[in-house]
Amino acid sequence: MLNIHHLELFYFVARHGGITEAVRHMPYGIQQPAVSGQIIALEESLGKPLFRRRPFQLTPAGDSLFQFVRPFFENLDSVEARLRGNSGRLIRIAASSPVLKSHLPTILMSLKQEYPDLRFTLHEAVQPEIDILLRNREIDLAVTILDGPSDSDLTSEKLIELSLLLLAPAKSKIKSAEDLWRMDPISEPLIGLPERQPLVKQFASGLQKRGITWRVRIEVTTIELIEVYVSQGFGFGLTVAIPGQKHRAGVRPIPLPGFDPIQIAAVWRGDPDPLLKALVSALRNAATALSLLDVPVKRLSHGSFNL
Repeated sequence: MLNIHHLELFYFVARHGGITEAVRHMPYGIQQPAVSGQIIALEESLGKPLFRRRPFQLTPAGDSLFQFVRPFFENLDSVEARLRGNSGRLIRIAASSPVLKSHLPTILMSLKQEYPDLRFTLHEAVQPEIDILLRNREIDLAVTILDGPSDSDLTSEKLIELSLLLLAPAKSKIKSAEDLWRMDPISEPLIGLPERQPLVKQFASGLQKRGITWRVRIEVTTIELIEVYVSQGFGFGLTVAIPGQKHRAGVRPIPLPGFDPIQIAAVWRGDPDPLLKALVSALRNAATALSLLDVPVKRLSHGSFNL
């Protein structure tokens, strides 16, 4: 008989594209030599290689075995949820820092009234890391920026469109975006997220339509850091208009009329179970409450939410 543990290790290797990545994503500690040895034992018991190492590629036998074991291992969480019922239910959520800090505590506390033994894990992440977490089934739901068409097995519910916004040092003589566009070239340093982030790509697209080039010169990893460095006079910051936000001292917002907004959504994979449905409903309710604030955001049919 095939060793079930060997099959589990093979599943992680096939899913993550190699032994090194499998070790990184295993739900328990195991060393790479141990995985290699047990995969070799599995191949010897079958009398066939299951994958080529460099570059990684499943053999026909490996692909056949992966398609067989994949539904079992990928459905373990849902089987556990059905067996547990509402007791000890775990949900894994990924979102940006402001969502995790400002909104999820209240939302999760409300869920605990229905699921008193609720357990959860929180991942602070932004695109494209969130895409990887969803694709690898390491999270159950994300609150994230929509960035083009999603995978066919992902479901998304739009929550808000957030307007792009520039932050200027309070002492700057520049009062509007038009003051910047009249510069040739723009001499002010731009502080922003990495260029691969949807927010930055959306801004670059708007600039291109105006025949303007202005690239991020000071790169940071979070929206919060942008405001910190603008307040210290390092340059102008690219961010979004967040409902009800009060900017720190030393920062002055400059609207960006005519730029397409970014869309924030709840995203999950597969059919939602009752807990996931309850969480999406709670997000929707929180979004509706935020949409009533007097802020420059465009409300969608399903409400709105904060980056």
